[in-house]
Amino acid sequence: MTCMDPALWPLSQLRLQTARLELRVPSQSDLYALADLAAQGVHDPLVQPFTFPWTDASPEDRARSTLQYHWTQWGAWKPEKWALELAVIYQGIVVGTQGISATDFAVLREVGTGSWLGLAHQGNGIGTEMRAAVLHLAFEGIGAQYATSGAFTDNAASLAVSRKLGYADDGIELHVSRGRPAIVRRLRLDLVTWQATRSVPVTMHGLEPCLPMFGLPEGQDHAS
Repeated sequence: MTCMDPALWPLSQLRLQTARLELRVPSQSDLYALADLAAQGVHDPLVQPFTFPWTDASPEDRARSTLQYHWTQWGAWKPEKWALELAVIYQGIVVGTQGISATDFAVLREVGTGSWLGLAHQGNGIGTEMRAAVLHLAFEGIGAQYATSGAFTDNAASLAVSRKLGYADDGIELHVSRGRPAIVRRLRLDLVTWQATRSVPVTMHGLEPCLPMFGLPEGQDHAS
């Protein structure tokens, strides 16, 4: 568990639970587990599925940058611009991380997501389940109207998760990947589609005290 004071950092008590997974703000031991996973590699080194090429670094640099990334997100948190990075726990083991972020969420009601899984834990539906968990937080918990995602055209696994969860095409972007142009497919999920297609039961714990950190007042029905 985390050693953060929940009175000062209520996110430390936030939990999302599915049938197989728990998602939580990582403790220091969770962070070290994530760093170890990153060092071992999270995809085939012949491909680069991320717009920021952190996985092309050495194992030591991947581990260190994983720690630094999480620390940076905590330090930069503001209600107007936040990124919630959650450790994904499966059978008591940290297997990856699932993020959800927003800018001016109280006005725009739109979030974006990003994630990665350790290689040994890919291919058994965890990616779909953990994305479904943060979509539940977004739409049911804090009242999002839209969720966005994106993936390079050759990232079949990420695109398949998005399709399974009801996302629709939302255009393309051009990025540089390993010195060459690459196309990212944008995807968008709206509240009505999510309500009609959601199929993963999710339970949330400890959300109410966190609402001001998302730029929302406590004690209101943000899902309406």
